[in-house]
Amino acid sequence: MPLYQELSLQDTTILIWKYDETDVLNMEKLLPPEQRERVNAMHPKKQCEHLMVRQMLKLKLPQHQIVYEDNGQPRLSPEDFKISITHSFPWAAVAIATQNIGIDWEKIQPKILNIKHKFLTDREQEWLPSDRETEYLTVIWAIKEALYKLHSSKYWSLKKHYEVEPFSLNNLSSIQCCVFDEQFTDVYTAKVSPMEDGYFAVVGYITH
Repeated sequence: MPLYQELSLQDTTILIWKYDETDVLNMEKLLPPEQRERVNAMHPKKQCEHLMVRQMLKLKLPQHQIVYEDNGQPRLSPEDFKISITHSFPWAAVAIATQNIGIDWEKIQPKILNIKHKFLTDREQEWLPSDRETEYLTVIWAIKEALYKLHSSKYWSLKKHYEVEPFSLNNLSSIQCCVFDEQFTDVYTAKVSPMEDGYFAVVGYITH
C-alpha cells in the first residue's frame, strides 16, 4: 500500500492514497463484522474509497474505528483525536488531529463554471479573476467543503454561510476563510496544494 503522500501540519497528520489496481484491501481485516454488509452493498469504487480510508487509519491508529454521527459526521472511537475524510476515486485522504480539522480534494473540471452561482457569495464574485477561473472556483469549492466538514453548524448553503477571502493561485499556503450567520463569524486559515488534476484543501486553524 504505497501512500501518495504523508503531511504533518502542527498537531495534524494527513495521509493521502491514490488507488492502484494492484492494491489489496481486505475487508475482514479493516472492518468490524457489523459494518461489512453495508460496505459490501456499495458501488465498487465507493467500496474502495471506504476501505482505503480504513487502511490509512490502521497505519496510524490501529486500535481505532470510524463511526458516524446522525448528521453523517465521522468521528473516531475512542474519541481522543479529531478526524476528517475526503475521497473521490482514485483518491482518498484522512486527517488525524488534536483539534477540529476539515479536508477536501476537488478535481479541476470546466463544469464547475455552470454552478458557480450556487456557491459564490456576492463579494467572491466581485474579486474572482476571469483568468484561470476554473482553477479559482475549484480552490474555493474545496475550501468551503472543508469548512463544512470542520464546523459544527453544518449549514448546507455554501453561498449563504461560507466565504473565502481574495487569494492568488501563486500563493495558496495561507487563505483566510470563514463560516458565518447573523449570530457569529468564525474565521479560519486554509492551506491549499495542487495535486495532479485537482486541489487539496486543509482547514483547521481558527484565527479569531
